[in-house]
Amino acid sequence: MIKYLGQRLIYIIIALFIIVTATFFLMRLAPGNPFASERALPPAIQESLNAKYGLDNPWYVQYGEYLLNTVQGDFGTSMKYKYRETNDMIAEGFPISLTLGLEAMFIAVGLGVLIGTISALFHNKWPDYVMSLIAVIGISVPSFVMASVLQYYLALQAGLFPIAGWSGFIYSILPAVALASTPMAFIAKLTRSSMLEETNSEYVKMAKAKGISRWVVVFKHALRNALLPVVTYLAPLTAGIITGSFVIEEIFAIPGIGKYFVTSITNRDYTVIMGTTVFYSIILLFAVLLVDILYSFIDPRIQLRGGKSRGK
Repeated sequence: MIKYLGQRLIYIIIALFIIVTATFFLMRLAPGNPFASERALPPAIQESLNAKYGLDNPWYVQYGEYLLNTVQGDFGTSMKYKYRETNDMIAEGFPISLTLGLEAMFIAVGLGVLIGTISALFHNKWPDYVMSLIAVIGISVPSFVMASVLQYYLALQAGLFPIAGWSGFIYSILPAVALASTPMAFIAKLTRSSMLEETNSEYVKMAKAKGISRWVVVFKHALRNALLPVVTYLAPLTAGIITGSFVIEEIFAIPGIGKYFVTSITNRDYTVIMGTTVFYSIILLFAVLLVDILYSFIDPRIQLRGGKSRGK
């Protein structure tokens, strides 16, 4: 395990280096500059701003300084928000985004596994058709459309929830449901397929022949193995929820890190764009590592050796 973790950490460092490099040069290749939208800036002020943020230095000097600062965990000062450090903006918005993301993941995994299990247990019966319909709707309707529907019917028409804002748990319900709708549907389909495969396997038939209760067989044996594809999906699920939360946070006026990321793109705020990109890349890379480690806990037959999972 220690050898495996060491190798994976090396891969993470290499991946982060590539991400940091690609983000830096893509930002520099984009047309315009962070101050292009300002109204008729005099050349002297333009030069002063470029000097302040080091934009007048050669590209290799800027690149070297950014690599050094990134290694030290310093993402620099925002070029659009006066006197705001990128680290402070991340520290301010990330807890809110994390709360929304964890709530959405809990809903997606919990309801997805429940829907998929019910659908498999009542295969080709009306509960299966109802649950499959819910899954199809979740896959077909984008999260931002689902957000608008929830706002209109449950907030505006029914008055059950606030339309937007972030002032308590009740404000997080609609955005979390909207964010979780698509991954929940995918998890439901994965669970259904895996459960159908497991319930028709030889060991399940043997357990039933021994007289073991159906529910014991389902929840103690079949469901545990059926969760492996769901665990595999947790890494892309994390990526989907993180990127999807940017749009959802804008729709529901949530003061998370997504607000800064979206506005930084339109403003060409280099430091904020690169800082949030690197920060989220770290989260995603460690999420993938955590998913691989979870395999060995869910299925003891899987052992982590030499930087990859191998079944015995």
